[in-house]
Amino acid sequence: MNFILIFGPQAVGKMTVGQEVEKLTELKLFHNHMTIDMLYPLFGFGPETWRLSTLFRQEIFKEVASSNMAGLIFTFVWAFDEKEDWDFVNSICDIFESKEGSVYFVELEADIEERLVRNKSHHRLEHKPTKRDIEQSEYNLKITMENHRLNSMEGEITRENYIKINNTHLSPEDVASIITDRFQI
Repeated sequence: MNFILIFGPQAVGKMTVGQEVEKLTELKLFHNHMTIDMLYPLFGFGPETWRLSTLFRQEIFKEVASSNMAGLIFTFVWAFDEKEDWDFVNSICDIFESKEGSVYFVELEADIEERLVRNKSHHRLEHKPTKRDIEQSEYNLKITMENHRLNSMEGEITRENYIKINNTHLSPEDVASIITDRFQI
C-alpha cells in the first residue's frame, strides 16, 4: 500500500500532478476538493463543511488502508503555522503506516504569478466548482498566502520519503515522472 500526499498552496498544481501520477501508477487520486465541493452547496465554507470533510476523508483513508488497493494519492493545502493541519497530516500517516503502508510526501511550490494564471485554467475550473468564482478564488488564494505559511521551511519536514519540487516551469507530466522515479512507484 502506497500513500502519496501532495501538498502546497492553492493553484500550485496538486490535482493536475496527482492526475498524472495516477496515469503512471495503479494509485487512485483523491483530491481535496472531492469532499469540499460535495459539501459546499449544503454548508458553504462554514464549519460544517470542514468538520464533515475531515470525517469523510479519514473514513476513506481507513477503508483504502485496509483494502487490497495499490494505494492513494491525496492533495492538501497544508498551513504549516496551524497545529491542526500538522495533526491532520500525522493522523493520515498513522492510518496508512498502521497497516504497513508506505507514505510519501510531495511538496509543490510555484511563483505566485504562475499560480494566479493556473487559478483561472479551464482544467482547474472543470474539476473544482467552488473555484469558478474567479474573483473570490483569487482573493482566497492571496489572503490565505498572507495569513498562513503554505510551504515548508528548509529542514522542517524530516521524513525520509520527501521531495520538494518547484514546478513553476515544469509540466505536470514532468513532475509526475520526477515523483514516480524518485520513489520507485
